[in-house]
Amino acid sequence: MSFFGNDAINRVNLHSGVQALAQGAGGVFVLVFLLRAGVPAPMVLVAMAAMNAGRFVLRPLVLPLARRIGLRATLILGTVLEAATFPLLPLVQGMDLAFAAVVAVGPIGSVLYWTSYHAYFASVGDDEHRGGQVGAREALTAIIGIAAPLLGGWALVVLGPWPAFLGVAAIQAAAALPLLGAPQVAVADEAPGSLKAAWAGMGLMACDGLFAGGYYYVWELALFVSLGESFTAYGGAMALAALVGAVFSLLIGRHIDAGRGRSAAVVAFLVAVAVLGLRALSVGSPWLAVTANALGALVTALWIPALMTPLYNLAKASPCPLRFSVATEAGWDLGCAAACLAGAAMVAAGQTFAAPILVGLAGAVMGFVLLWRRYAAGSGPAALPT
Repeated sequence: MSFFGNDAINRVNLHSGVQALAQGAGGVFVLVFLLRAGVPAPMVLVAMAAMNAGRFVLRPLVLPLARRIGLRATLILGTVLEAATFPLLPLVQGMDLAFAAVVAVGPIGSVLYWTSYHAYFASVGDDEHRGGQVGAREALTAIIGIAAPLLGGWALVVLGPWPAFLGVAAIQAAAALPLLGAPQVAVADEAPGSLKAAWAGMGLMACDGLFAGGYYYVWELALFVSLGESFTAYGGAMALAALVGAVFSLLIGRHIDAGRGRSAAVVAFLVAVAVLGLRALSVGSPWLAVTANALGALVTALWIPALMTPLYNLAKASPCPLRFSVATEAGWDLGCAAACLAGAAMVAAGQTFAAPILVGLAGAVMGFVLLWRRYAAGSGPAALPT
């Protein structure tokens, strides 16, 4: 596969694999751990919305930092600071100061990491192999995701939260190591037209954030509750989902590179809607919830390459990939925060988790409409918006 010939992308994808180990063993447990620690479900969702709001406020600060130290160094710093949240989690006992610290500290590493990550991936990747490179990344993270949640669930139950989350923090910091030999990417002092170039991406990412709020974050709480708030059962369900989806990411990425992006978007959308509906129906049923979670791996494998392929190409073609990422990630923050706040209000009003899960449907529909327009009929992944 020729897209493996890019050493910089290989390093970033290796980094993504280690990052996936940390997030699979610890990151997917953050919200459910807060729930078990005595934080009411509506407030867990409010906390998620607050962290997205924090990212939105802090995001403009990424640009001057990256201009000073470079994009790779910013990504490395964000990777290390992402570890800061995990040692705080064992201290949480309800809505206390430790809970407030998690909400306050979480956005700092996250905003540095994801803003610079997407800009860096866009900068060093190849347009003609973009789908395959994204697919390879998603396949690697899915494979690692098979073992990571099992490890995290086991560690929380057998070792306890302190060893579990301190270990995850160490793995998260180690994710910076593959980036040390990666090429530096400078950030221009001035880049006229950057905001105009990012409008299409902002819309797509806002829709994806709205989708993610219901599909991922509300669902994590719903799945955990449906499985009797068992860390081991929850970790097992996440591992099964990764096993189901590992191979599909590579296939869909190559499909996009072959110039069939629109058909990939159609399939991703139909599967996403079907799985969203199943997840809403499965609330309270352990076996149905596990099945819905496993099928959700197909959505990730299909949706992420279909979404991120044109976004990365638009970013690379823009006057400044980092400024593009600042704008598009801000759109994602707003969409996800809106979904989480809507979900919190519904749960606080006595609704089951089914209703807020379906909030993600609005994001899926609007995102598909925008994505359909990004892929010109019969063209490859480098197609620009018309």
